[in-house]
Amino acid sequence: MDAATTAVILVGYQNDYFAKDGILRGVVEPQSRVDEVLQNTLNFIRTAAPTPLTIISTPIVLAPDYRAMASPVGILNTMKETGAFAEGTKGADNIPEFDEFGDRIMYVSGKVGFNAFSNTRLEDVLRDRGIKDVLVCGMVTSLCIDSTGRAAYERGYNVTVISDCSSARTDTEHAFFCESVFPLYGRAATSHELLAEMAAVAA
Repeated sequence: MDAATTAVILVGYQNDYFAKDGILRGVVEPQSRVDEVLQNTLNFIRTAAPTPLTIISTPIVLAPDYRAMASPVGILNTMKETGAFAEGTKGADNIPEFDEFGDRIMYVSGKVGFNAFSNTRLEDVLRDRGIKDVLVCGMVTSLCIDSTGRAAYERGYNVTVISDCSSARTDTEHAFFCESVFPLYGRAATSHELLAEMAAVAA
């Protein structure tokens, strides 16, 4: 995998998931998994930052009246009921841990649902950069990560979910998606495996 034609899509790296007082932090069990995902992601970005890898964050930010959710169900309804990711709130802000990377992370706005391609310029950005391989990671495996991965596959990209930089609501759910769902349209691999692949191509 060539870093020059690869992009990592960071999904949901916002305070409502990752801050200690985040509204949706509790959807992941055990909650210690959230911190583990964050540390793995930061380590991955720090190592990959000197390479040509395209790094994109796709935060979800919702209008205070949640007009993008006409009939929300499941976790979307939970977002609406709790006020998660509401525009102008601390919870909707990108995690402060990303500040160290400055403009090395590109932010693509407009996401209001599971799929990071919907209502955003993500596809245009990938096409403009000649991307062939898409890596997806963040929250949560069974929803935004799967939806974004499928959308990337349908647009012709090779898709890899970074397994140790993502979490589902439970470890069992996460394992099921990595072992049984993602191989249907791509694959799951650890951040260490992917860094090794990119290093091998660059050597």
